Amino acid sequence: MSYKKLEIWQISKKLVIDIHKMSLKELPKFELYEEGSQIRRSVKSVKSNIVEGYGRRRYKLDYIRFLTYSISSNDETIDHLETLFETGSLKNADLYNDFHNRLGILGKKINLFLQAIERSI
Repeated sequence: MSYKKLEIWQISKKLVIDIHKMSLKELPKFELYEEGSQIRRSVKSVKSNIVEGYGRRRYKLDYIRFLTYSISSNDETIDHLETLFETGSLKNADLYNDFHNRLGILGKKINLFLQAIERSI
């Protein structure tokens, strides 16, 4: 099996692409290197930590640690998204709500996956 078959990786990959595109198209130019850069890095970290944890899945405590990092990065991404919306840099409420909902679902799914790994110890 590959990490690419994990639902949490698939969801995070789609979010990486969509948030990356949003940050380049929907945000003011000054946000390109400010909050836009931050949200791009944090959402990419969600996916990367899933991959790195999967690579260490033989070592359950490492797997748990990287999945925890992934949840933390997901929370950070939500925080950046909220900041962009609340400051008026992201004006599209539908886009904001869509991303907020998808990130919330992803966080729950990663948490459930993490709990399953923890139970297997």
